Amino acid sequence: MLFIWFTLAGFILLFAPQTVTSRFQFAFARMFHWPLRTGKNVPLSAKTEVKIHQEDFGRKETQYQNYIMNLEEELRQKNQLIEQLTGMRTRLRGLEGAKLVPADIISAATEGQRGELIINRGSDDGLAKDMFVIGDNSVIGTITELSDKNAKVRLLTDATSAVQVNIPGLEINMIMEGEGRNLAKIKLVPVKHKIKVGDAVLVRKKPGLLDAAIVAGTVQQCKRDNKNASLWDITVKPACDAGNLNNVAVIVTQAMETKYQIPNDKSQKNHK
Repeated sequence: MLFIWFTLAGFILLFAPQTVTSRFQFAFARMFHWPLRTGKNVPLSAKTEVKIHQEDFGRKETQYQNYIMNLEEELRQKNQLIEQLTGMRTRLRGLEGAKLVPADIISAATEGQRGELIINRGSDDGLAKDMFVIGDNSVIGTITELSDKNAKVRLLTDATSAVQVNIPGLEINMIMEGEGRNLAKIKLVPVKHKIKVGDAVLVRKKPGLLDAAIVAGTVQQCKRDNKNASLWDITVKPACDAGNLNNVAVIVTQAMETKYQIPNDKSQKNHK
């Protein structure tokens, strides 16, 4: 009897108008709203929770991968810097006992009579006035002004620059003065001394600042002085174009390091 009644009810619903069946469907949904909603939310909440966990895991994995890549790049730069400084010590005789402080060039002014660089190292890094600065294995200038974090380098070609130099084979004191336009001049050298184009010009050893003579340029032109024919007028071309450099190194001798009690990075931070 039950089977017959349910079958008959099924046929009635099957052939009943859509408006009637729709009302019946809506009434059923309203009557069993909470059970249906609860049953639907259980799998959805489980899926949402799994998705959230997956997203969090993926995000953290990406963060760790980026962190590792940053560390690898930092390590590569450190190794490159070590190789660069090691190469300088190997190629430049007399720097074995000196400390080389690497620095990046922030800005450069090499037009006209000027020849200056601003570097991202200062007194906090142990730098002091008159320290020599090298680039491409040659002396390019000296520190003239500095703050805690930055320093100004006056290039050898600056019109206000004057350093003691010598030419190998000549036992005389010479002063090289900046001429601007990326050139320098050596004057007051008697013509009895044989000087030719291409001769190396080295910055003389300076106690406390430079432990050995280092190349600064080469003789580009050598002619008799227009005002005094008994003297040479020597034009010097720098060993490197400072305007094309991206980084340099400051020479800190043991004497200067002791004088200013320059700490290493860790002890410097602790001291602060």
